[in-house]
Amino acid sequence: MNAPLSYTVVDIVGSPFVAIWRPEDGSVCAAGFLAVPSDLESSRLTVPDAPAATAGPGGNHGSTAISRAQVVSDPLWHRLTTSDPGLAGRGLATKPVTSGAVPDALRAYADGDLTAIDSIAVAQQETPFRGEVWRALRRVPAGDAVTYTTLAALAGRPAAVRAAASGCATNLVALIVPCHRIVRADGGLGGYLFGTAVKHRLLTHEGALG
Repeated sequence: MNAPLSYTVVDIVGSPFVAIWRPEDGSVCAAGFLAVPSDLESSRLTVPDAPAATAGPGGNHGSTAISRAQVVSDPLWHRLTTSDPGLAGRGLATKPVTSGAVPDALRAYADGDLTAIDSIAVAQQETPFRGEVWRALRRVPAGDAVTYTTLAALAGRPAAVRAAASGCATNLVALIVPCHRIVRADGGLGGYLFGTAVKHRLLTHEGALG
């Protein structure tokens, strides 16, 4: 099937979050926080044809309109193009999807149902161990934050701490495959592709930080 990839944009912890998936099976192949100017992050997110914003523990779902052009010019789309050129070659749908399994689950998560994203199917290019790391990440529940050492053990190779860290760094499906739940052994947040401020807000939203 060569239909364009579907996408949605949802405000999560105060920043626009995009998820891109295969329409034929609903598997998310790329997801992350959009790189938008800081002065736009604090305003309400509006997406064409989106349902009315709702308020909840995760904040409202609304900021500056995010266009399809912004999505395809974002580093996330470039990462997908690099990792899976054939899939990215299908292009992106002309309009975002505003209701259905993926957007509904993301909005529920933003509103405080932290397990809502656990059932979202994902599909990204993997090596055998990298795939185990990503599956181990999905077993770390919201509200927990574990170290790379613990993640390596969960993935079945306790000594492969650096490989586990590499698995986090190459994860293309942020939040749903929750690499933000990995912290340093000394208690520090550690790095995060979308910035430590976003990581801190996510962990606070999930209850892992006070």
